[in-house]
Amino acid sequence: MTLSVRLFPAFALFGSALFVNSASAADAPKVSSQQLAPNLYLVNGSGGNIGALLGKDGALVVDAQFAATAPLVKAELQRLQSGVQVNTLVNTHFHKDHTDGNAALAGGAKIIAHQAVLSRLQSDTKFNKAGLPTETFSGEKTLQINDQQVLLQTMPVSHTDGDLVVWFKAQNVLHMGDLFFADRFPFIDLNSGGSVVGYINNTKTILGQINDSTKIIPGHGELMDKAGLQRFLAMMEQTLAEVQAMKAQGLTADQTVAKGLSTQWKSWSWNFITEEKWIRTLYQA
Repeated sequence: MTLSVRLFPAFALFGSALFVNSASAADAPKVSSQQLAPNLYLVNGSGGNIGALLGKDGALVVDAQFAATAPLVKAELQRLQSGVQVNTLVNTHFHKDHTDGNAALAGGAKIIAHQAVLSRLQSDTKFNKAGLPTETFSGEKTLQINDQQVLLQTMPVSHTDGDLVVWFKAQNVLHMGDLFFADRFPFIDLNSGGSVVGYINNTKTILGQINDSTKIIPGHGELMDKAGLQRFLAMMEQTLAEVQAMKAQGLTADQTVAKGLSTQWKSWSWNFITEEKWIRTLYQA
């Protein structure tokens, strides 16, 4: 599975005039899917990974990527199940690389999200109001669709102040949204209620709920398992300890960036969350 990364920086610019709402011809998104269990798929393209449960009740889709990608996502769902319509959409949080396609992909359908997601999208004058969540909640919510139980679970503040995860229990598949970036430094949106400590604690909570056979859909990157999430947690805890040690020595944020992290973490840097950005995030923890 190949995941496009050229559009990743856009999701941090959700409130900025610099946000690019659609790809250029040269960067036309490509959408593909990976079957995880009968009728359950990971769909990737531009933006966050999509989960899709298909069947007689239509499609339950987790996250919507960008509006420009919606026709391609619809075409891929149609390829997987002829005539299928998106009847329920779940947003894992409010960032545009997960919600910009709401109206185009699921306008008129049920759209479910954390209470904070509705508030943030309502305040975004550029967001297509046809894609606003129609149902919000906090805590746990169970959906019965396509003869399956799907559990939605909101999480304490971590990536943002409005995160949730989606459990496909019978298939032992978990969609974590941006509470998991596969083998790369995560984006923790401190300006939108995010918390480094909360992010780490939520990772620990999830690790206590899964097993070695669980398939995990991260917000960005390849399909993962428990070992991948454990690796992710170890990186966060150890890099946080390194930055805290430098801060305790009296180093400023700039000096900490100049000194850098241990060489073992170099491969975790990527085009949006570089080592410098990750250090500055940790410095504020």
